Amino acid sequence: MKKTKTFYWITTILFVGMMLFSSIPDIFCIPAAVDFMTNLGYPVYLLPFIGVAKLLGVIAILIPGFPKIKEWAYAGLMFDLIGAIYSVASVGGIANAVPIFLFVALGFGSYFFYHKKLKESISN
Repeated sequence: MKKTKTFYWITTILFVGMMLFSSIPDIFCIPAAVDFMTNLGYPVYLLPFIGVAKLLGVIAILIPGFPKIKEWAYAGLMFDLIGAIYSVASVGGIANAVPIFLFVALGFGSYFFYHKKLKESISN
């Protein structure tokens, strides 16, 4: 149980940290984030919406309890990341989207260990 909790918290902190730090430029429409969105062909007004959605997802994952909301938060963040991979690969090629796979891997790791931790706590 202790290893599962350790792996859960390592992957979760890395995942939510990355998502949190990627949401801040979006929320405040930092020029680099605006340039990125416009290069992908998306309207700038979408940027704060995505940033706030990421921030709410991070909060939902970190708050204890609320398993249904946590499931939706993981799903929403994965949709965001998969959409980012598709968008970046469409505009700049798949090689440019490779770093985003790290976010996806950490998200899957966090989700996997979250469920493993839940299963172990139920069986004890």
